[in-house]
Amino acid sequence: MSYPRENLAPGEEIVLHRHPHWKCLLGPFLVFLLVTAVAGVLAGMVSGSTLDSTVSTVLLIIIGVLWLLGFVWYFVRPLVSWKTTHFVLTDRRVIYRNGVLTRSGIDIPIRRINTVEFRHGPIDRMLRTGTLIIESASDEPLSFDDIPHVERVHAMLYHEVLDTHEDAAPDEFGLTDDDRSDRRHDEGVGR
Repeated sequence: MSYPRENLAPGEEIVLHRHPHWKCLLGPFLVFLLVTAVAGVLAGMVSGSTLDSTVSTVLLIIIGVLWLLGFVWYFVRPLVSWKTTHFVLTDRRVIYRNGVLTRSGIDIPIRRINTVEFRHGPIDRMLRTGTLIIESASDEPLSFDDIPHVERVHAMLYHEVLDTHEDAAPDEFGLTDDDRSDRRHDEGVGR
């Protein structure tokens, strides 16, 4: 699922779009497997017992309903949450959106980013994931966990930050990149 283009400003280009790393699904899926195993054992015990057929059917329905609730809570919910979480880097900003029923998000303009860091331990390094930390001009550092290929994302974001800051930096005459392009156009350069 790609990030909706209608949420971008006119002329804004997506540089990178990522969902969280699949490792964030591992815990809920293992719990779902455990719930399935317990439901299977309980269903086998009820089926093999000498209980009345009506009581046995009611117990099997209860076990089935509990398994279905476990399936929705530990399989479907994390999968939908993973699919609806977006980390997007554009040429103008960093966008983070998450949530299913209640959506939340944050946009960080590239020009306001001061520091970009990443952190990952040995397991994260093997899985090629980690935490990306972005410090903007006025806010506390923001941490984005489970970013796939975090070193590559760090490099791309740092590259965008440098390009943006170099474009906005005035030269020795006090001209920004936009001023220089206007001046070149006025002088007949770059036509």
